[in-house]
Amino acid sequence: MKLNNFLIVIALPFLSNSQITLKADGPGDTYELINSILAPGSEAVEHPECVHASFGRHIAEVWDKDLKENVFEFYSHVSPDNDRCEKLDRQRVEIKTYEQSPENLKGTKGETVIYNWKFKLPMGFQPSSSFTHLHQIKAVGGSQDLPIFTITARKAKENQLVVIHDNETTIASADLSDFEGVWVEVTEKIKIGAIGTYSIIIKKVKNGQELLSYSSSNIQTIRPDNDFIRPKWGIYRSLKKAEDLRDESVRFNEFSIKEGEN
Repeated sequence: MKLNNFLIVIALPFLSNSQITLKADGPGDTYELINSILAPGSEAVEHPECVHASFGRHIAEVWDKDLKENVFEFYSHVSPDNDRCEKLDRQRVEIKTYEQSPENLKGTKGETVIYNWKFKLPMGFQPSSSFTHLHQIKAVGGSQDLPIFTITARKAKENQLVVIHDNETTIASADLSDFEGVWVEVTEKIKIGAIGTYSIIIKKVKNGQELLSYSSSNIQTIRPDNDFIRPKWGIYRSLKKAEDLRDESVRFNEFSIKEGEN
């Protein structure tokens, strides 16, 4: 059964060269499944196992009783996890597309890309007062270090889920408590250009209730010296105030990347 499900998922890119879907299909071979969709023949998973191999893989496939299907579960531990043994003041477990990914997973100037996925935060999720990113749209080439769009959880008097443009401007926010313990679905649509368009809607899976939305028809979605944009999903958080944090597990599923719709 595991093999049959795997073949169904991996076949999706060949059904349409403009859309792929990554969906959990049951325990085992999780990194292999992710890599086969997001970067065949390469590594699409960034994890802290260089320092925390004793835990095992930091993404698993588990049964979710609410969705009644297998989903991806991402794990982040206050200690000893870090950022791939490269940066010790933060920790990262993320999946991504990048230079090694197929061309239809790279968003280039003039294209429109729709990203869709589901996620669930645990009850009592504890974000950092610095950053706890759950999703980023990053660029490759030129000025690529800072993300173009970010969904981040932020510690405050009332913790917030925030959407940030160009690493500094908050364009949307909502109370983080609304996202705890419930599955939500995100639809993010980007027309790529110096003057591009961007929209995001986050709704509860159970009843379709809208929790957050934003839309702009005049916003920079790629920088002039960038080659393409790409998505990342997972848990990427600062350790500068580790006392803010606890060990966390965040569930994701049904990642979709669709190109070509205007």
